[in-house]
Order: sequence, then structure tokens, then C-alpha cells
Amino acid sequence: MTSSLALGLGGNVLGNSEKLNEPELPDNQEWETLFLADLERRWPFKIKKTKKRPHVFLITADMISPDTYLMSRKIAGHVNLKNIRSIGEEGTRFDNAFCSSPLCGPARASLFTGKYPPYLTNGERAPNGMKRNLEEEDIIFQEYVRKSGYNTKHIGKCHVGAEKFFKAFGENDAAWDRWAPPLLDDDQYVAFLDNKGVQPFKYKKELRGKQQDRKSHGNSFGGWIEQKNGEPFPIEAHYSSYLADKAIKKLNAALKQAHDSPIYLQLDFFDPHQPFSIPAGLENRERELRNNVKLPESYNQVSISDFKPIKDEPAIYDVYRRYWGAYDPKLVEDYIVAHFLQMEVVDYAVGKLLTEIKRLGLWENSLIVFTGDHGEINGRLGLFDKGVYFQPDIFRVPLYIKCPDYVNQKNGVYEMPVSSLDISKTILGFTGIEPFDILDGEDLGPVLTGKGERKKQECLFQTGWHVGVNYGVGFQVYEDKEHHWFYGYNINGGEQELYNMVNEDGTNLINNKKYEDVKIKIIRRVGKILASDNRWIGYWATFRLHNAEYLPVSGDDMQMFKPK
Repeated sequence: MTSSLALGLGGNVLGNSEKLNEPELPDNQEWETLFLADLERRWPFKIKKTKKRPHVFLITADMISPDTYLMSRKIAGHVNLKNIRSIGEEGTRFDNAFCSSPLCGPARASLFTGKYPPYLTNGERAPNGMKRNLEEEDIIFQEYVRKSGYNTKHIGKCHVGAEKFFKAFGENDAAWDRWAPPLLDDDQYVAFLDNKGVQPFKYKKELRGKQQDRKSHGNSFGGWIEQKNGEPFPIEAHYSSYLADKAIKKLNAALKQAHDSPIYLQLDFFDPHQPFSIPAGLENRERELRNNVKLPESYNQVSISDFKPIKDEPAIYDVYRRYWGAYDPKLVEDYIVAHFLQMEVVDYAVGKLLTEIKRLGLWENSLIVFTGDHGEINGRLGLFDKGVYFQPDIFRVPLYIKCPDYVNQKNGVYEMPVSSLDISKTILGFTGIEPFDILDGEDLGPVLTGKGERKKQECLFQTGWHVGVNYGVGFQVYEDKEHHWFYGYNINGGEQELYNMVNEDGTNLINNKKYEDVKIKIIRRVGKILASDNRWIGYWATFRLHNAEYLPVSGDDMQMFKPK
């Protein structure tokens, strides 16, 4: 039977401002100090020599709508994710996991460093003068894992700067450092198709938005594919399937290279991120999904308003609606169905890797984590994709963790919020690694094993530069299942958002007098956080002006003549 376990908010807001101390070592443990850079004696960390070390498999997918996995949503029961869900069924399922920034690059940077993202844009759109990738000083947890003796392997997406992945996974890594997959730019994939006797794909049915004239073709969302000769494109030849096959080969190579070393393998899918590429063989699944898909109520709402801004909506939403051009309700239905089918392709590929892990006898001694980069709005408010606004679905991510069998895992469902910031620290905890650097996340190990409660901490969310530019900061408060608040402050115009996440397609409640007390309580709490940590001083500078009526008058130096 599934149990419900309480957990505090994810992410340590104040952590980096604390004094840096070496971790206290239990008397009955033996530790060894190592350095990521031995010659320079830089980036020290400690490893627990008596710690039993599991194999670790981290699997990520990109831009997943909670409609596919959040079981409180009726449609999720119609999406076939049996392989992914099996990880949570044998372990723990986190129903309220969130990324710290809803863009690929920043989200991945945060997940891998265990810290708030050092940049808030994807490199492809960043103008000159903005940080685009992780740098040498931005340590990712996989570097500690490799240095501690793990045989590290990686397959798929990087998108944080390839240099970091070379350090973490070695010279053989072929991570692609871009938001979209290389496909035919990938020489090995071309050879893979040739070996299978499959021609490259073309679109059999392509989904496209409209430009502002509502007639001319706009952005392509991909769609259903076939071979260039018109033959069906088999799922076995799909790029996600190819990545799974590549992961299996690397796993077997790792066992031969150093059979006494534990293995860390990371598989990063691009799917179900659009542009979609739906292969053959899913026709029955498509029919079933179409019978159950309904257009979001908020889509109908903006359609009635002729896709013009609606009440209490920040201006950035209108920018994104113009960009995607989802004026046709049939296009929105097709997009939602395609997203679900693309996620089922990911599940098929994940199943191949899980089957091989079990065949090799590694399952019982493995820590297996499945998560996503960020969420997907999936047609709500006439929008697709993610962005730089505070609709909660773009911040949600799935999180399933299965512990090795020698750990007495407390299986069940966690309903209170956790953060993707927690993943790195949790993996380091299971591998016996303690960096001297302070991370912003929390080790979920004690909660997974039922040996302790997670500290109740508070997590901020940030937006930045994407299709539109909209810097902002968000916050959430979980009271109970019926009252889970998500708040966002948009710096550009001082616009604010407030949602109750129990509603699948919620409207902005910020100016609803019924929720005035909730709004004021959250604003005051966010104000205290922003004012107490110099990392958030840029938000605090305008936040206190836009919310002056709710905040106490402060006599501090607003011009920062004396920087803190």
C-alpha cells in the first residue's frame, strides 16, 4: 500500500551565506580527503571509506508536462509510463518536485551543481555580456563521483558547457551541448540507422503554429514521422531508442573496464521536448489518448478573448502566445496528444535500459533516479513549451528514486515539495561523498530510509531570458493537499501571480480578495528572504517598492553606498 509522508520545502535559501566548515565526522567512521585538482590542492571533499557504494543510474528527460505523470490528474492514468513508474513503485515517488528555473540550461546547471543556477538563460538566445555555461569554478557533483573512484559514463544531452562533462565523464564522452538533439549531425546515429536499414525520417504530419496574421506558417512543433522512402519509421530506430542502446553498450563496457569499481551512468533524453518525432507503432495508443484528451479550460478562456491578454495576466504571456501562434484548437489537441506519445517513446527507451540493468544482476545494488529538466505548460493559456513566467506546471518535474536493496527504503509517496536541488546531494550521500562546498539542496537519504525527517527549508524560483525577457522570483507554500500556493513576482512591470496548485488549470488569484491574507503572508515572507541574503539583492531592490504597502518601512541604504 502506498503511504503518504510529510516533507518540508526544498532548497536552502540561505545556505551559501553561512560559514564554510568541514563536516563533522562520526567517531565510528573512517574518512579520506581528496581533491578534484590534486596538484593545486583545490576543491577538497571527503569520502567515507567504510561506506558501501551502490551503482548509480540517473535518467533525465526534457520538458515533461505533469499531465503525463501526476496521478492526481485524470489524464495521467491514460498515459502509458509503466517502466518509469516502476522505479517509483519499487522506491519513492515525489508528487511535488520542482526545478529552480524552468529553462533547459539553468535547470540542468542547478541540478548538477546542487546550487541555484549561476545563469538564467539558454546560451542560444543569450546576448553578449551574459553568462551562458558553467565555468571551471562551477563544480558539478559528477566530478566528485568520478574522482572518488566511480567509472562514470554519460549519454545524451549536456547543455551546460561540454568542458564540464569532459571532466566528469572523460574524453570518450560525446555530450551534445545544445538545446536540441543533433540527429543527423550525430555520425554514430547515422551509422545506427544504416545498420538497421532505416532511412532518415521526414514528417508525415507536421504541427505548425501561425504567425500574427493567423495565416502564415509559424514555428514547427515537429509531429509524426516516416522514413524518407515513405516506409514506417520504427520505434527501435528512434533517437531516444538509440540513446538507450548506447547507454547499454557503455554500461557493458564499464563492467569490463573496471569490474571492481562502482558505475555511475547518466542518460539524458531530449524527448518529450518538441519538436516531436512520433514513430510508427503507436496508432492504437494515439486513438485511446484522443478519446480522453480535453482542451484546457484556460485555452478556451483565451480563445473567447480572441487570444488577447486576460484579466490579471502579466504581459509576458501575450508575448509567448504571439510566438507560438496556437490559434487553432485542433493544433492544441494534436500537440497534447503528441506530447503524451513522445513521453511513451521515452518510457520505451527507459525500459530497455532497466531491462539490461536487471539482466546484468545490477538492479538490487543500484540507486536509480528518474527526473526531468523542467515542466511543460501543454496548451494552457494558449501556450506550449516552458518560459519565463510563473505558471506552476513549467516548474514541476517528476522524481522517482529507488534505493539499493541493502538500504531499508521506506517506500511510498511524498506529497510535500522537494527540489531538483536535492538530487545531487542525495546521490553524493549514497556514494559516501561530502564536499566542503555548501550546496543549496538537502540530502533526501534519511527520508528515503525512514531514519529522519527532512529539514523544512524554503526554495526560491527564478526566471530570466528566453523567448521573452522576464526576470522574476517565485516562492511556494504547502499547507495541505487543498492549499498549495505558488507565487511569482515579475520584475519588469511589478506584476505578480498567485496560484493554488490543487487546480490543474488555475487562474491568477493575486487580485482575488478572498486570498488577500494568503498574498500578504507570502509577500512578507519573500521580502524577509530577499532582504536577508545578498544573492537576492537585485530582486529586493524593486520588490520592496512594488509591495511597499505590505512591507514594514525600512531605514536601510537603498542606494547601496556601502555594498554589503
